[in-house]
Amino acid sequence: MQVAPQSSDTAPGPAPQPLGEHLTRLAPASPYVDLDRAAWSRLSASTPLPLTDADVERLRGLGDPIDLAEVDAVFRPLSRLLNLYVAASAGLHRATSTFLHEEPPRTPYVIGVAGSVAVGKSTTARILREMMARWPDTPHVELITTDGFLYPNAELQRRGIMDRKGFPESYDRRALIRFLSRVKAGQAEVRAPVYSHVVYDIVPGEEVVVRKPDVLIVEGLNVLQPARPSAVDESTVAVSDFFDFSIYVDARTRNIRQWYVERFLQLRKTAFSRPESYFRRYADLSDAEATERALSIWESINAPNLEHNVLPTRGRATLVLTKGSDHSVQRVRLRKL
Repeated sequence: MQVAPQSSDTAPGPAPQPLGEHLTRLAPASPYVDLDRAAWSRLSASTPLPLTDADVERLRGLGDPIDLAEVDAVFRPLSRLLNLYVAASAGLHRATSTFLHEEPPRTPYVIGVAGSVAVGKSTTARILREMMARWPDTPHVELITTDGFLYPNAELQRRGIMDRKGFPESYDRRALIRFLSRVKAGQAEVRAPVYSHVVYDIVPGEEVVVRKPDVLIVEGLNVLQPARPSAVDESTVAVSDFFDFSIYVDARTRNIRQWYVERFLQLRKTAFSRPESYFRRYADLSDAEATERALSIWESINAPNLEHNVLPTRGRATLVLTKGSDHSVQRVRLRKL
């Protein structure tokens, strides 16, 4: 499996250098601008950092050691870039409305966040939601995960794909596309199902209601997949067709594998230990037993899904955040306009 080249995990020296010295020399035909951590972090020197240590502690996921320094270096410039893109989109909306001699309502700016299990995409999405909501022109930012559009366990069992949860075929793609269509149409309220990682299933009767946000962030494993027409679904519309901007959180597969195992071990003391947990049977495993079980799940489910379905979508992203072994972002690739 091929992965993007990684920079060293060693922090760059403190001596300031011109931005051009930190740009990776790519082939002239490359659709990306490639920057190392130092170059990227300097792109928003005048942008305020609205979050605190307490905010970051509240937002980070289990096993993701992100701290305020990482938010400052990586997410502050990303927040500023997205702010500029949202403003540009609003300007294009006004220009199109003028041309058409009509005043359609402004629709949400939609950002997709993709990447492997355990790579930190959920933390990325939550940090972005908080930071973008601090900009005065996008105070209303909402976040949806595609877990809510997984088929219920009973349906997965009926289809014989319970062991492929997280694979593209385990999602109700048509329901997700209907949801995004309504959001982009500017409907006042759009509802989505709720998924519980504790009971490992859709929660009957529970919904998330999205009410015309300025920005909607959609986070999930397969959100950048191209359309896949089949015998039962001839649609050529992809989920990513509704995105205005997309982010892929990347890392070497061996690092993600290690992060997955470490998170599994931590979950024994948290979600797995709850009486209602689907994974309650793993709570009392020893470290050796838990590691063996985590590696088995990784090799049989998560690794094949990453290799065959998730990783191939990396090249479709507007921006790629590449992490080192310590979870810190070392390189950023931004697609050229």
